[in-house]
Amino acid sequence: MSEPVTKAVILAAGRGSRMRELTRNMPKPMVEVCGKPILRYIVDGLRDVGIPEVLVVVGYRQEVVRKHFRDGSAFGVEITYVEQVTQDGTGKVLELAKEFCGSNPFILSYGDILVEPSSYIPLTQPGDPELMLTVRYTEDTSKGGAVYVNNAFEVVDIQEKQGPDQARTPWYNAGIYTFKPTIFSYVARLRKSPRGEYELTDAIRAMVRDGKKVKAVEIKGYWTDVRDPEALAEANEKPPRPQ
Repeated sequence: MSEPVTKAVILAAGRGSRMRELTRNMPKPMVEVCGKPILRYIVDGLRDVGIPEVLVVVGYRQEVVRKHFRDGSAFGVEITYVEQVTQDGTGKVLELAKEFCGSNPFILSYGDILVEPSSYIPLTQPGDPELMLTVRYTEDTSKGGAVYVNNAFEVVDIQEKQGPDQARTPWYNAGIYTFKPTIFSYVARLRKSPRGEYELTDAIRAMVRDGKKVKAVEIKGYWTDVRDPEALAEANEKPPRPQ
């Protein structure tokens, strides 16, 4: 049985070009939903389920993030920062968290994924799996990661941006994970994908191929990927509920 999770990493370095003028002066995770930055919802939610230490990966207009959160004490957590200088995908960026995480398991969240705090709770007790990967049930998994599972709800494959005629699974990668330190040896071996990026899903596929136990965790309640102004408008109509 592994130790409970006490650390989290949030990826908040990108501009979010699909947000257009909304991110001219701030990174996408600082765009507000009902008067509160997306990143603040994530930090508060992690705090509410007992995560006291947070690493925020910053890049574009990082001063906006640092000025708002500072050391995190005003929000009940301890926040440290690391800069992603080169925007080259979701894979190699994880290496920036290696020193912060050490030998501890940790939650990883993209900085534009909104969920209710209760959705983090299963991720705080990873147990035997080397990796826990959240999924959503959907009719179309072609826009992101299509996750293939077996009868034990263990991941057997994950494919990025398959065409609508290719994806043969209803499970969509929901963008929140719990990793153990074994992930770092896999991201260190990543090669660029056909899209020219180091992709985290390639590291996960390698773990699966090596027989590592990768458990899928379904998020049944509130979940929003604030990817564009349309998704932002929907989130403002229906924000996540607090713990």
